[in-house]
Amino acid sequence: MSGPDAVIRLEQIGRDFKHTHAVQDLTVEIYRGDLFGLVGPDGAGKTTTLRLLAGLLGISSGGGTVNGLDLATQAEKIKLQIGYMAQRFSLYANLTVEENLRFFADIYHVARELIPARMDELLTFAGLETFRQRRAEHLSGGMQKKLALACTLIHQPKILLLDEPTTGVDPISRREFWRILTDLHLRGTTIVVSTPYMDEADRCSRVGLMIKGRFVACDSPQRIKQNLHAEVIKIYPEKWEQARDLLLNLPGVLEMQTYGDALHILVDSAEKRLGAVEKYYRKHGISLRSIRTAPVRMEEVFISTIRSMEADSETKSVTESTQEG
Repeated sequence: MSGPDAVIRLEQIGRDFKHTHAVQDLTVEIYRGDLFGLVGPDGAGKTTTLRLLAGLLGISSGGGTVNGLDLATQAEKIKLQIGYMAQRFSLYANLTVEENLRFFADIYHVARELIPARMDELLTFAGLETFRQRRAEHLSGGMQKKLALACTLIHQPKILLLDEPTTGVDPISRREFWRILTDLHLRGTTIVVSTPYMDEADRCSRVGLMIKGRFVACDSPQRIKQNLHAEVIKIYPEKWEQARDLLLNLPGVLEMQTYGDALHILVDSAEKRLGAVEKYYRKHGISLRSIRTAPVRMEEVFISTIRSMEADSETKSVTESTQEG
């Protein structure tokens, strides 16, 4: 990999904790201006990866650079060039919004004459200008997240590392936070953000899907979904369990996933199979409240990938057992 505008380069990076491989063989380039998402469930290795990039953890294997600085030997210099927001960003509860910003400006050695203008810009940008004198402990969860981001931005870093910044906030605050991230992205800031929410992956320019410390896919959201080589039919059946059990016998059905009382049927061609699915259920006395085609979402890709990995693992185990026997 040799992209000329890559600000982050990882080559087979790994990090071990005793007998646990938290991150394994990560190889990726993140380019200037990217909004790169680390997407996966808890325990996938997202936080460890971000802490490695921030210079807060040493690497166990491999190598990499952040803005041209070596992760293994120049971690302290890296810390000065990035903005890192941990899952539990430590705001000072007894300080006001304005006092928190001033405190972090001092930590990052922002010139005093620049602080007022930067504070005004960030408070307006984050929608906090009317809360200057409110203590951080009296802000809502969403506003605390936005203040934490503003504190992370006070020294104007070109690279942002954000660890699950929208976890635990309400849907409206999530949407507002992503509006701010999108604005930063459009201004040219390079952002690496981790999230367990698959819908947030579609907001990124590129995504690394992580499972057990590894990338199982790394590309634009659109290309990752195209690589599934399947289309989706979404149904709401009256007899849910019977509908689920019957369907796998139908030609063209590749997989089925459940979402509440809906079934998402992955097929080789939605246009070709839609009528056949409806006819098949009618034949078996199952009425459908709704049936329609639906766009492939990151959830379908992720679940399908996990199932494929599990199937491959089972096949490998059986093969090894047979060979040993």
